[in-house]
Amino acid sequence: MSKSTEYSESGNPIYRYSDRQNEWRPPEYGEEEWIKKIEDHVRQHIGEVDSVFHEILSDVVHIDVHIINPTPERNYYTLFTTGMSFMPMNTPEGAEGYEYAELMICLPPDWRISQEDLQNPDHYWPIRWLKMLARFPHDYDTWLGWLHTMPNGDPAEPLSQQTGMSGIILLPPLEVNEDFLSLDMEDGRTVHFYAIVPLYSEEMDFKLKHGSDPLLDKFEEYDINEIIDLNRRNTCKAD
Repeated sequence: MSKSTEYSESGNPIYRYSDRQNEWRPPEYGEEEWIKKIEDHVRQHIGEVDSVFHEILSDVVHIDVHIINPTPERNYYTLFTTGMSFMPMNTPEGAEGYEYAELMICLPPDWRISQEDLQNPDHYWPIRWLKMLARFPHDYDTWLGWLHTMPNGDPAEPLSQQTGMSGIILLPPLEVNEDFLSLDMEDGRTVHFYAIVPLYSEEMDFKLKHGSDPLLDKFEEYDINEIIDLNRRNTCKAD
């Protein structure tokens, strides 16, 4: 595997990764107590897990996706990973304490999420991205954290046939108590939770040119959060 680095107009690094070259290796399985702490943390702040998509064949790390069904208080699906934090990420200088992470995504209550429905890529892509991103830093000896973006290919293509959005950004979830954002594992390690938020190509380009803060200002202006809206306003495209 090779990695090249360049810089955007705003001064942020852009990493380009070649196809993974390392061979398949058995996954790192976390201890049951580690998983239980994550599940208890999510249960305390979000709700009970209703189902789990267990990974059958794993490479490097074993990633499961847990699903919390919509409730009157949180009328949307919440999906979150366990397994990404079983191994530390290769964080750079200045990002100490952010070696461990798990991911989440929130889907509207009418999202088709049965096993049969998920055979359709238009319904499955959120789970695919959770699993892909959770494994990515371990495959490429790198890291993922707050404000990292990733396009859906190069050039970026729509995430599904149902939306024009073609990439993602990792953000702290907004529809949770602030105490949810990190979990002290009481052994010197801290797990951070990030939400996957889809982006339009114009928003990815805007971030590269102007930096993260102006994009976040636009998100705040239009009340964009971690609950996916496939038809939401493109904040960086004129009407």
